[in-house]
Amino acid sequence: MTRSELVERLAEKHPDLAAAHVEALVNAFFDVICRKLVNGGRVELRGFGAFQTRLCPAGSARNPRTGEKITLKRRRVPVFRPGRDIGRRINGQGAGPIGFPFEDDVE
Repeated sequence: MTRSELVERLAEKHPDLAAAHVEALVNAFFDVICRKLVNGGRVELRGFGAFQTRLCPAGSARNPRTGEKITLKRRRVPVFRPGRDIGRRINGQGAGPIGFPFEDDVE
């Protein structure tokens, strides 16, 4: 699902909100998460999962197009750790209290 599909889906579920407002809310949601991660923080959405950064050590890799060996600097990368409840749902082990309604028609 893309960001625009998410906005469209939420706008359909909440016809009382203008699509522009829904888009602004979705953008603000992602902006808050990104800002927290940039500052080294962690964002936990209970029952869904947690966003955080992890430090990757310096090392070497290969450019997939040219095969040229390149050196990678030490860097932080964003990671998402799914919550237990959502993991159970994905694996068909029941609904579980996740904090938001589950619908079968979500792709």
